[in-house]
Amino acid sequence: MPNIVLPPDYKPSKDEEYMNPMQLEYFRQKLVDWKESLLKESGITIEDLKEGGLNEPDLNDRASNETEKALELRTRDRMRKLIKKINQALARIDEGTYGYCEETGDPIGIDRLEARPVTTLTIEAQERHERLEKTHTDDTV
Repeated sequence: MPNIVLPPDYKPSKDEEYMNPMQLEYFRQKLVDWKESLLKESGITIEDLKEGGLNEPDLNDRASNETEKALELRTRDRMRKLIKKINQALARIDEGTYGYCEETGDPIGIDRLEARPVTTLTIEAQERHERLEKTHTDDTV
């Protein structure tokens, strides 16, 4: 893919060709920036986890520290999963499938991608998926 320099104020528009090189570069940069931010945050989390606190003599303090550490670990796991989704979205940009629903092949839409750049489904496909999931969950209860 050729190097594309985006104007600083560029925002994808519905008036342009869907997933043109400018839009793809816009979303690539958005995803890379998001990933870098998450990696920076996870570095801070790792440092926080390395700090002591589990040897606190007071049981309440120790319990509080353990709860905080467990919350940080859950947050870190969510970040790890999100980074994986970001990497998958970047791969779809490289493959030329980014911005299109993995179930229907229809355009996902600029507004939806702006709100959730890692999404792989149109709103309709997502709603269908959630209805099926709910039906399946209701059947097993």
